[in-house]
Amino acid sequence: MTTLFQRAGGESAIDRLVETFYAQMDAMPEARRIRAMHARDLGPTKETLKHYFSEWMGGPKLYSPEKGHPRLRQRHVRFSIDIAERDSWLLCMRAALDQEIADPEARSEIYGALVKLADWMRNQPGNPHDAKGHQN
Repeated sequence: MTTLFQRAGGESAIDRLVETFYAQMDAMPEARRIRAMHARDLGPTKETLKHYFSEWMGGPKLYSPEKGHPRLRQRHVRFSIDIAERDSWLLCMRAALDQEIADPEARSEIYGALVKLADWMRNQPGNPHDAKGHQN
């Protein structure tokens, strides 16, 4: 079975995707707020995202041996993430995916999964994921 990591183009494609994503974040005025959430030096952040994407897409396990369970919402709780931040992040990611992932099916699958992930990351009142957890 071919993994999404392989269909996306492997390590070199993930590297390019992350580099292009952060270049978009630097270039797009719509991303100014989310760029401000990051350190000036993006080197360590880029490496972390490359490792996460590698493992998340079925490639080498580079993230969990170093960082453990992703706990993405917990790791991002210090940042205010709402609809505008989600949409800015996705705008940058969509542009990077369109530029760097040649396989249209892999690109679509990755983007669809990232939309769900980005929506889950919202940590301000009104996130429907939070409401579901409180109905029980």
